[in-house]
Formats: sequence, C-alpha cells, structure tokens
Amino acid sequence: MKSLLAALFAAFDASALAAPKAESAMECGIAADMAIVARSLAQEEIQRPQANAIMARIYDVSESARGKELMKDILDAAYRSENGSSQKFAEDLFATC
Repeated sequence: MKSLLAALFAAFDASALAAPKAESAMECGIAADMAIVARSLAQEEIQRPQANAIMARIYDVSESARGKELMKDILDAAYRSENGSSQKFAEDLFATC
C-alpha cells in the first residue's frame, strides 16, 4: 500500500501547484484519509513533530514534492483547527479537494 501511495503522488508530482488541490477522486480519497489521521493525531494532542513522522511513515510521500505539500497542508489544517472548529477543518479539507 505504501508504494501504491508513493506512486500515486509521484504521478501527480509533475503538476505541483503552490497550494495543491486534489486532481482526481482517488487523490481526494487519499487526502480525506490523511485528514482523518491528521485530525485524530491533533485531537490526541500528539506533538506536531511526532505527528509529521507518523504521517510520513503511513503515507510515504518522500519521493513526491506534491504529496509532501498536500500532507503538510492537511497537517497544518488539522493542527490549526485543534483549537478551532471542526467546521474550519472541513472547509480546509474541501479546499484541498
């Protein structure tokens, strides 16, 4: 599964944008999965550096600048909304998809 995710993000890497948006239903599904994990880590008050390491192990986006940026944006949204509303987090995820 890890290599499948890495390959998926590598395929999208060529069209990287400053603020990545999901370009397919599959990529949006992976982003949604990332968001669930990121939000759970934030709610469990896992420190951000550890959360980054956990997400990197799960999604293995090391070979994809686009995948790394998408994961960073999702983690930023999850940790920003840790003290904010779930509505804001949902809006951030929707903007990615």
